[in-house]
This record gives sequence, structure tokens and C-alpha cells, in this order.
Amino acid sequence: MQLSINPATEVCVEKFDAHTSDQVEAVLAAAVTAQRAWRATPLEQRLPLLRAVAGRLRADREEFARLITREMGKPLAEARAEVEKSAWTLDHYAEHAPSYLAPQPVVSAATESHVAFEPLGVLLAVMPWNYPFWQYFRFLAPALAAGNGAILKHASNVPACAVLLERILRECGAPEGLCATLLVEPDAVADMIADDRIAAVTVTGSTRVGAIVASQAGAHLKKHVLELGGSDPFVVLADADLEEASTVAVRSRFNTAGQSCVNAKRVIVDERVADAFVELVVRKAGELAVGDPAEQGTEIGPLARADLRDALHDQVERTAASGAVVRLGGSPRPGAGFYYRPTVLDHVTAEMAAFTEETFGPVLAVTRARGAEEAVALANRTEYGLGAALWTADLDLARRLVPLIDAGAVFVNGQVASDPRLPFGGIKKSGYGRELGEWGMKEFVNVKTVWFGPAVAS
Repeated sequence: MQLSINPATEVCVEKFDAHTSDQVEAVLAAAVTAQRAWRATPLEQRLPLLRAVAGRLRADREEFARLITREMGKPLAEARAEVEKSAWTLDHYAEHAPSYLAPQPVVSAATESHVAFEPLGVLLAVMPWNYPFWQYFRFLAPALAAGNGAILKHASNVPACAVLLERILRECGAPEGLCATLLVEPDAVADMIADDRIAAVTVTGSTRVGAIVASQAGAHLKKHVLELGGSDPFVVLADADLEEASTVAVRSRFNTAGQSCVNAKRVIVDERVADAFVELVVRKAGELAVGDPAEQGTEIGPLARADLRDALHDQVERTAASGAVVRLGGSPRPGAGFYYRPTVLDHVTAEMAAFTEETFGPVLAVTRARGAEEAVALANRTEYGLGAALWTADLDLARRLVPLIDAGAVFVNGQVASDPRLPFGGIKKSGYGRELGEWGMKEFVNVKTVWFGPAVAS
């Protein structure tokens, strides 16, 4: 059984029976049948489904946003934005899939040849709870457009969202079985990966989970994409606009209560401006409205689960015990709900927990650097490599530093964010493969070379 617990109240709102082994078998069989017919459907006839789902998300945005908020604790404004971003992504692929998937001719004087992009089959998506709609649709939109089918194994603490996602697809016209949700526990994933009917796997989640799934997929020689953890650096050089940089740092660190893989987790500031910068972020973080995520004006809701709150507090305590200065917060909020006070830690060094570990919650850690060279070295001093932000008024310097930063994306004077037009993914222990853009669409296709020799008369 999977429980839908409101993290703001700790009350169980709904209970869902897990799928039995017989039900899993039926879902897999139906998915294969549906996908065979779907891949035979011309591309232009597949795209209206994406547009229909985008329209449905916009039409019922409030209903869907309130479910996201109730089930994982995201403030309502952020949940609305998540639903809208999902719709944008569906629209993007509905518009651009024909060009992304167009056969690419190979010029040759003697032969007619081209590269074709064909679907792989039924894909298994192992998805997280922090963006229960967006994470799914950013995978699903290109997968469906390319002719694949999809089975969703969502995080067990968002079962209501998982069930609703399947219903939305079905009611918008998806063929029966093409986009299915399975409510199963993590130990069932290995059996699904081993099943010949699953062609490939995509995972968004922790590095630990990604390593497990990668080993299982590798054992069966199945394509997989991993979008895993991150400890993104937010580098502020001495000439940066401190007012703007501090505003974006607070927004980047504390959105989704700090529970995003691309939150600005390690803020690395030139020591010459560090005192002024810290004062700004302490003031701005202290002004954030913490409360019921379903109420207008709330900016920080609870963490999604009690264990996440407790693990975060342990990281804060270990960091403080190692010599960091707690400038704001530093403890759970008393009362009902899995709340943690917005926290700013100063004088964090590269050996402390808040620097070496991924902190998944509303904790901003400031590390001081002696100039740009050391700031970049500190930015790279992590096992992760998802995103990074660099703040400087010297764009020539930025162009020289960007190639030195180990990350799948570097944003100069801006907040790291995903965008359906751009590839998204990481290096090192943040995973491999890409989502979004043309690159994401081509992760789950067969890149087929087609070569014709000269015709021979009979």
C-alpha cells in the first residue's frame, strides 16, 4: 500500500493499493501492444495527443497544482508554475518533433543513404517526488512523439499524482496501455528492467538509486539515462552585482524548499565581498514567508518527508560543529509538518558536510574564496557536476572560466534552470545522458543508418 501524506499536516489523505504481480504483467503486455500500434502511427498523427495534454494541463492547472501542493508540500505558486512548464514542454515537442526526427540525408555521389530516428519500444521511467508532473512530462513528451510507450514508476510518496498522470493521458486520447502507471515498491524495478518488454530506462533521483538502476540496466544491456544528484556551485566574484546576485542566490537556493537537484547549494564568494554578500542573503532569506503551502503568499513549505528533514538537520549540526557559523535558522520549525527554518551557514569550508554532501533542503552554505581561480577550484571540488552559476561583470573573464567549470550547464549572471529547448543533464556522479531539446529526444531512439546500393535490373 502507498500512502499520500500531506507534509504540511502529517495527515494521511489517501491510500492506494500496490499493483500485484498479475497486474504488472497485464500492464506490460498492454504496453507492448499499444506501442506497436503507436509506432506505426504517422508522426503528424501522434502530435495532437501532446497538444491535447498541454491544453488539459492549462485548463485544470489549479486542480493539479493543489494536488502537487497537498502531496509533496510545494507552495501553490510553484506548483502552478510546474504545471505550466509541463504544458510548455509538451507544446515544444509538438512543434519541433518533426524537425528533430527528420531523416538526415548523407551526401554521396554513388548511393542514396540517410540516418533515420526510430522508437526503441516501451520505456520505464523511475521518477522522483520533487517535481511530480514536470519530471514525468519532460521525459514523456519527446518519448511519445518519437513513437515510444511509457510505464511510470513514480516515487512512493506521490501516488495520487502518479495515478492522476495516467488518467490525464488516457482522457486526452492516449491509446489504452500506452502510458501506464505502476504503484510498486523499488525492489520491483529490477524485475521490470530484466523483462524483455522494457526497452530502456530513465531515472531521475539520487546518485545511490541511479547507481543501482544503472547496474541493473547494464546487466541486461539496456539503454538508460541518469539525471541524479547535484551540489551546484553559485560563484560570486568580487565585481559581481551583489544586490542582484544575492536575490537570485536566495531564489535559487530556497525554491521548492531547497529540494531541487539544481538548487544553488554551495555559494562560493570572493572573500573581498563576502561580508556584504552574506548580510544581503541573511536579510532576504529571513524575509521568506514560511507556512501552509496551500495559502497564497507562502514561499517556503515543508520538506516532503520527515526523514528528509531529519537528515538535513544532521548535516547542519555536523557542519556547525566543524566550525561553520549559523547566521540564520539552523533547526526544524516546531509543530505539525515537516518544516525546516530557512538557514544560512557562513564560513563553510571544503571539508564540512554542507560542502561535501548534497543538502536537500532550505540551507544556503557560504564558502569564501581568495579570487576567481580558487573559486573555480572550489566549485569543482565535488563528486557532482550538474549545474553551476557564475556571477561577474567581466564577461571576457566569464568566457575564460566557463570551460574550466565541471558541469553539464553553466549559467552566467543567472539562475540555473531547465528549459525544454536546451539539453539538461550532468557529469560525474550527477549522471549521464541528456533530457530536453533535440538531444533529449534522441536519447530514446534507434539512430539507424539506411544505405541503398545501386539497383540491379533483373
